[in-house]
Amino acid sequence: MYEKDGIFYAEGKHDPVKFPKVTGLKPLDNYKLWVRFSTGETKECDFAPLLPEPVFKPLRDKDVFDSVYIDYGAPVWNNGEIDIAPEWLYENGKAVNR
Repeated sequence: MYEKDGIFYAEGKHDPVKFPKVTGLKPLDNYKLWVRFSTGETKECDFAPLLPEPVFKPLRDKDVFDSVYIDYGAPVWNNGEIDIAPEWLYENGKAVNR
């Protein structure tokens, strides 16, 4: 454990792990998102496996899913009621070049 600027961290040497922010989004067919990160990397993320989860249930409506936008570096829906961590997208997305 270490402390930096009054914040305690469980692991790491000197700085917390920082994941890239989302800088671009495009909804695709079959409940997938094309995502561009602040590193310049692009990934495709499949949301279909998440749709049974109660928090993501409204995204089953394709119009709602397609209304995604970026707020503070994270994808959000329904005026910020639904979001997903950029870390999850980065770790679970598949790299693409398009």
